[in-house]
Amino acid sequence: MVAAGNELNSPLGRVLMVQGTASHVGKSVLVSALCRILRQDGLRVAPFKAQNMSNNSYVTPDGAEIGRAQAVQAEAAGVEARVEMNPVLLKPEADSHAQVVLMGRPWASARARDYFEMKSTLWESVAKSLDTLRREHDVVVIEGAGSPAEINLKATEIVNMRVALHADAPVLLCGDIDRGGVFASLVGTLQLLDDAERAAVKGLLINKFRGDVSLLTDGLTWLEDYTGKPVVGVVHHYRDIHIPEEDSVALDITPPASTAQAVLDVAVVQVPHISNFDDFDPLAREPGVNLRYVQHGDRLGSPDLVILPGSKTTIPDLLWMERQGLSQAVASAHERGSAIVGICGGYQMLGNTLYDPDGIESTIGQADGLGLLPLSTTFAGSKETHRVQATVRPEASAGGGLLSGAAGESGGGYEIHMGRTVGEGFVPAFAVNDRADAPVTSETALDGALDASGRVMGTYIHGLFHNAGVRRAMLGELARRKGVSLPDGVDVARDREYDRLADWVRGSLRMDMVYEMTGINPEP
Repeated sequence: MVAAGNELNSPLGRVLMVQGTASHVGKSVLVSALCRILRQDGLRVAPFKAQNMSNNSYVTPDGAEIGRAQAVQAEAAGVEARVEMNPVLLKPEADSHAQVVLMGRPWASARARDYFEMKSTLWESVAKSLDTLRREHDVVVIEGAGSPAEINLKATEIVNMRVALHADAPVLLCGDIDRGGVFASLVGTLQLLDDAERAAVKGLLINKFRGDVSLLTDGLTWLEDYTGKPVVGVVHHYRDIHIPEEDSVALDITPPASTAQAVLDVAVVQVPHISNFDDFDPLAREPGVNLRYVQHGDRLGSPDLVILPGSKTTIPDLLWMERQGLSQAVASAHERGSAIVGICGGYQMLGNTLYDPDGIESTIGQADGLGLLPLSTTFAGSKETHRVQATVRPEASAGGGLLSGAAGESGGGYEIHMGRTVGEGFVPAFAVNDRADAPVTSETALDGALDASGRVMGTYIHGLFHNAGVRRAMLGELARRKGVSLPDGVDVARDREYDRLADWVRGSLRMDMVYEMTGINPEP
């Protein structure tokens, strides 16, 4: 395998960047696809995004927090996720306020206006992280954020054209045809770039196309003639390829569809600052489950299972639930027999009281919880971010509760939380066997809680439902209680899904042109 111009053992590896005309045009998934394609072609590849804004995060083996999208892209590339892949993570706490996670650790809590003053410091970490990855890989596939043509942000941005120019990266500019106006979006974006930025764009890419691509021929010819940029590909809208989405806007645009085989109704409370919503992707793929997201109390009904998800701002989201009529609706559903599960922030909401005396998550110092578990939570101390391995405790599987028959089932997950939760009169749900970056102590050996009935459960473990044994045991118990038969589950092998995605995208791209842009000749 020979690089055009330089040998692959040069100090810095090659780069390829995907930017978009707007948010949610498909950049993250395209980067995942390109990472897998390059890996299939024998290259050592890594993903990179300088700055990510998302409450959907992930914990690396050493306990650092990065955007979930970069963890997915790393998995597609066949490498372990690491903090250099996403040196700056912004976790929204309010409309104009966010926690700044720098190199995997909470660094500041800033308003949007204050954040601009931090950019010079943040850029040092961005540039160093990218250069580190390039020294260790043949190719780094870089993801931009939003649009590079945001005039009010261009002077201080650290994620789009500044990165491209720093790395001399060829840029693929992606537009979403499913939204309409793709030609105007691509042309308008190019016209708002300066000469150096425009020159960095080496090709155009149209994403999420539906129908007969021959109907686009005249438009593509015009686009190439007008812009002087080649169209590298038209990627069809994919179906039945299960790749985690980056942010919660996907829940509003493409809510999970019900299935004809569904025998269980599972409702997730979609709080405003929902985090790690991909926790529930495995439930959406279960043929026996109708998974839906609920934002109003009158839409909850009496599902078999109510899930309270993670939240970046637990107390404000809990008060939002009260205003939306959801707090009462959850309590009423529980009285009618619905099981309740809380993950992380949702676990904290299930308790009696939440305290935030130091204003760590919000300016609200105290709030009443839903009172479904005999617990209280105090937000204090440092953020806990750990990979964990845990096992269902025998005591938690007794008595016909949610974990009935699941004793000994084990699996992995991760913790991301600020609160410390304590109480008495409940059954701890899980025994923590391993924390990747920290010893298991007497204080951390147990996780979660079940109430006396076993129908209410909380846990700090994100990724719980990705463990097939635990997931199927819980669903089986819900089905048994309801008197229905649960269809056989289908475990999705994510590695196979990345191959399917790569095949789908490869068939739509002029990969010879992509390789020419990166300066690499793949092995035949």
